[in-house]
Amino acid sequence: MIIIVSVLIIIMLAAAVAACIFKDLLSATIASCMVSLIAAVLFFFLQAPDVAMAEASIGAALVTAVFVIAIRRTRRYEE
Repeated sequence: MIIIVSVLIIIMLAAAVAACIFKDLLSATIASCMVSLIAAVLFFFLQAPDVAMAEASIGAALVTAVFVIAIRRTRRYEE
């Protein structure tokens, strides 16, 4: 269990760094969605399924959808 959590935390940190580095805003949004999804999985491992469901539905799905709609209406690449 500790190995799985450690791997998830490393992947989460890599996705967070990637979200900061990407110049393509859609790629950064996808990377931040990965961070939210991994946080939801970690909450589930911590025996908090209600928090995990809220994080997955709001943090990953809803916020990502709002960001993608906003990116479609503006420029996709950061200058």
